[in-house]
Amino acid sequence: MEDKYAPISKLLLALEKTGKKYDVEKIKKAYLHAAEFHEGQFRQSGEPFVYHPIAVAEIVATLELDTDSICAALLHDTVEDCGDKVDVGAIRREYGEEVAMLVDGLTKLVQIPFEDKEDEHVENLRKMFLAMSKDIRVIFIKLCDRLHNMRTLSAKRPEKQRVTALETMYVYAPLAHRLGMQRIKQELENISLSYLDPIGYAQVKEDIEKRYGQSRDFIENARNSISEKLDDSKLKYSLEGRVKTVYSIYKKMFENNKSFEEIFDFYALRIIVETELECYTVLGIIHDMFNSVPGRFKDYISTPKPNMYRSLHTTVIGRDGIPFEVQIRTWEMHRIAEYGLAAHWKYKTGAESRAEIDQKLQWVSKLIDVEDETNDHDEFMHALKIDIFHDETFVFTPKGDVITLPQGSTVIDVAYAIHSAVGNKMVGAKINGMIVPIDRVPQNGEIVEILTSNASKGPSRDWLKIIKTGEARTKIRQWFKKEKQAENILVGRTEIDKEFKKFNRPYTEEQREEILSNVASRIGIQSVESLYNTIGYGGISMNKVASKLRDEFDRIVKPLVQEPVEVDIESLNKQATPRKTSKSGGVIIDGVDGCMVKFAKCCNPLPGDELIGFITKGYGVSVHKRDCPNVIANMKKAEYEGRWVSAYWEQGASLMGTSSQFFEAMLRIFAKDNIGLLAQITVALADMRVNLVSVSTQKRADGDIIINLTVNAKNLEHVNSIVSRLKSIDNIDDVTRGFGS
Repeated sequence: MEDKYAPISKLLLALEKTGKKYDVEKIKKAYLHAAEFHEGQFRQSGEPFVYHPIAVAEIVATLELDTDSICAALLHDTVEDCGDKVDVGAIRREYGEEVAMLVDGLTKLVQIPFEDKEDEHVENLRKMFLAMSKDIRVIFIKLCDRLHNMRTLSAKRPEKQRVTALETMYVYAPLAHRLGMQRIKQELENISLSYLDPIGYAQVKEDIEKRYGQSRDFIENARNSISEKLDDSKLKYSLEGRVKTVYSIYKKMFENNKSFEEIFDFYALRIIVETELECYTVLGIIHDMFNSVPGRFKDYISTPKPNMYRSLHTTVIGRDGIPFEVQIRTWEMHRIAEYGLAAHWKYKTGAESRAEIDQKLQWVSKLIDVEDETNDHDEFMHALKIDIFHDETFVFTPKGDVITLPQGSTVIDVAYAIHSAVGNKMVGAKINGMIVPIDRVPQNGEIVEILTSNASKGPSRDWLKIIKTGEARTKIRQWFKKEKQAENILVGRTEIDKEFKKFNRPYTEEQREEILSNVASRIGIQSVESLYNTIGYGGISMNKVASKLRDEFDRIVKPLVQEPVEVDIESLNKQATPRKTSKSGGVIIDGVDGCMVKFAKCCNPLPGDELIGFITKGYGVSVHKRDCPNVIANMKKAEYEGRWVSAYWEQGASLMGTSSQFFEAMLRIFAKDNIGLLAQITVALADMRVNLVSVSTQKRADGDIIINLTVNAKNLEHVNSIVSRLKSIDNIDDVTRGFGS
């Protein structure tokens, strides 16, 4: 092998071991191009950047994907990071349409300006899902890319580690699960947890090692006794023992508030045999040897999961009184359990296989439809969370068809999953022959019958508050959009009027029309009437519109500001009437012109707080909250007489939540020390889209814990909502502002 190919020697060896025919020359050429394009670029770890695409290609090779997938993995960052050297067109000319399409699907929208980072993030996710709906290999490669990034995350800054780990835990790991790729999913979860809650991760890992070490003989004894019985039955099998992953045990403790000692299904044995019939034979042997735990048997062979997972699960009690789970499957089932749709794609080809994969990916198309219909990023993220984060519920129609829906879906969701016409004509529902309310949530295995009538007047707007799935939400909105335009316009105008009343400033009708016209244009809607209509049928949320309304209102309708009164600056120390004002960061200081203003770190004032200023020696005016402990302690000291000045927020500053300006707010959390608490706090902040600047903890003698957070907040109202949300978390006793003792 030539020296220039030495960096990909491991990759080429892995491809050779698969026994598949790869176009090795094409792969070598892709590597040389990647090395050329990334020349001079380095990762934060200090290693040459090209090592990353090589590592991604090696992971892709473990999935045994095709030559084009390997080439795309090697080239996946070139268009995004080397745009001055190569574009998608050049990739297409050199490697063909498929490689170009895969690389394009993996390239972020770096050239397009966005109003904020959230919009950019959602649009990149949407672009990835759109590419995934056209070719499933896009997401296979993306998951491999994310896996290598997580393996090397230690080189990133702590704040970047948290952001990446959160996104991985709540987008990419569930996505891997949805596609049945359990091996990748489990590694993504474990690495993410190690960054999101390193203390909890280390504790659970230590407990696992300690408990497994104490019970190693139990696993061996169970394996030996089962092997003896299987040998007597002349079965060809593979038998392996394992313990659950750190994350799976952590999650059980976190969700069910259990201690480590209360986790019973800690151990598992997996038996792999040749045929489906042998799976049931082995099940009989296991139940003959051990007492089974009632309600803990699951037959995923006769009823596979939506991600194609098939296996028999049963929990039994060992001879030492220790419960353990047994999973029984064939080799084909095992390959799909490990690699999901990637295994299906690898082993089956042709139009029939493509149609089967398309059917498994229908949820992706429905997700794209939600964004196309609403043009609302919040709605897209809501649908994404529902479709890939929730476990599934299986129900049956009276004809025996299986309907799969996210857990918590209602009978209305079932109706729209059958067909939009069924949902639109729905007047009621039966579950197992009994009439039920339309907000009823069916359980696994129940028979759901949708009652319809041609006399139905269509869905109710209230259904939008009940339903769970993005598919039902989109279909209901489509009906209102088509059938109730006049009513939609009235509803939309009413919602807009409510927002204008919140501004509490006079405006003219011409200003109102200009504001609404600008907002419609920013959202991509052609007219104000269309804006009313879209809001009315739910095509866009008022949350999405409200911030843009506020921006345009503040820009067009100027606040009434009184002219400042001039007085002699020398009278300041004698507490005379102020004469001039100076503004900085939205704060007005009475009586001082042209000075520097800074916010005191001891209390970090926010828009909405009452203020006071202190004239420092050579550093301008330091602005404090009026009730800051330092202010109270020093206000009456003789040496500071005459250095306290009046300060207040500029008119409208308390509404800065509509702008891009953020202030640092310090919060102190008093809580009972509990595993998973830090992760709960991080998740809560992420759900509120609050940036975590820093975090530190300190133990107390009584076993409780104090957590000091610094977060970005827009104003006092914003920080109060953050405090309220944090106080709702179990084991948190109180949340206060500031890091005082």
